[in-house]
Amino acid sequence: MSSAPTTPPSVDKVDGFTRKSVRKTRQKRAQSSSQFRSQDKPIDLVQLALLKDVSPQEQPELFLKKVQQCCTLFDFIDTLSDLKMKEYKRTTLNELVDYVTVSRGYLTEQTYPEVVKMVSYNIFRTLPPSDSNEFDPEEDEPTLEASWPHLQLVYEFFIRFLESQEFQPSIAKKYIDQKFVLQLLELFDSEDPRERDCLKTVLHRIYGKFLGLRAFIRKQINNIFLCFVYETEHFNGVAELLEILGSIINGFALPLKAEHKQFLVKVLLPLHTVRSLSLFHAQLAYCIVQFLEKDPTLTEPVIRGLLKFWPKTCSQKEVMYLGELEEILDVIEPTQFVKIQELLFKQISRCVSSPHFQVAERALYYWNNEYIMSLIEENSSVILPIMFASLYRISKEHWNPAISALIYNVLKAFMEMNSTLFDELAASYKSERQRERKKDKDREDLWRKLEELELRRGIQNSDGVIPT
Repeated sequence: MSSAPTTPPSVDKVDGFTRKSVRKTRQKRAQSSSQFRSQDKPIDLVQLALLKDVSPQEQPELFLKKVQQCCTLFDFIDTLSDLKMKEYKRTTLNELVDYVTVSRGYLTEQTYPEVVKMVSYNIFRTLPPSDSNEFDPEEDEPTLEASWPHLQLVYEFFIRFLESQEFQPSIAKKYIDQKFVLQLLELFDSEDPRERDCLKTVLHRIYGKFLGLRAFIRKQINNIFLCFVYETEHFNGVAELLEILGSIINGFALPLKAEHKQFLVKVLLPLHTVRSLSLFHAQLAYCIVQFLEKDPTLTEPVIRGLLKFWPKTCSQKEVMYLGELEEILDVIEPTQFVKIQELLFKQISRCVSSPHFQVAERALYYWNNEYIMSLIEENSSVILPIMFASLYRISKEHWNPAISALIYNVLKAFMEMNSTLFDELAASYKSERQRERKKDKDREDLWRKLEELELRRGIQNSDGVIPT
């Protein structure tokens, strides 16, 4: 007896199941956390007296005991375990934050290793894995750190510790060393934006206080960016690191060192090529502009670099590039503008001709910028011939009436700048168009004659007459 054929599940059902699984996975990821060592039995901390309840002479010793207690880690994935002790540690961390903010005389030499040890125990950990194929930072919610109720206070405590008036880098450098900084930089890959924001402040304070670590920090950020651009294209903390670099670049001494110029050309400019540019473009553009304000002679290599990496198929990135170029032109010196005007306006001309109206619109907005307009007017004899043909043609052909109106305003501005040259270019353009139309007509006439000749030959062949 034959069995009834099994009906395969419908595509909708399969797709529905897949989508449901993805949702569950993402919900699980959103609740995930760094995995701490599991405990065989509940954690029980000895509750110590409050710092304010003991004499000033006893406070430094009690402070150290409380710092040592905070080295204890809890499992935050199990939300019901050790609730009382978790709350006790949170209260203790709050107390330590307040204490380092207002107290004096607690920072003995013995304090430094204990504080660094406690901070290291809490923040240095293996981050939960991120599936880059599944997680889209532009669309999906980030994975939030479940242990944040404690972690936030540890960061706050460490920041107040670094900012204390009694803090002595000469003692702290024995414990806050290259290894510590390296582990700190690895944490910038955390998906939790709250943690990255705290890390940004911590690294900035360390860079400011430890002169011996500055070159190392810059080198390691350099390595992170190179790996990001040429290998992984995945690192969550690029925007935060660029924000730190913006402040660092602002403090560079003049003349700029060769290593700083190399960093600009070899690292910052290639960052424009990655797919996730929109996540950190504002910070990247700020760094570029900071370099140009420091050293205007870098304008030409920067503009050439941007034009080299100019996106060919992504209109969203083109709009970002045009925005960045306007920021650069806002600080450019007239002598530097002359060097790059031809290359630059050939690209702007192509953007004005773009069928994507946002690209064309962003390029045409340059003519609303007073400083850029003054540069264009001073060099109209070079820029107008480059732009005229595109502007005139698009004014007649563009599908978007708003773009046509903007182009009309630009043509009007050019005419007011240099009416003689404008009239010459208009006459030349019309004459060229007439020649092109005549060429097209002559070509069509020639093809028609060839088709007629071929037709006559075909008729003669069908009548049995062999054409000579």
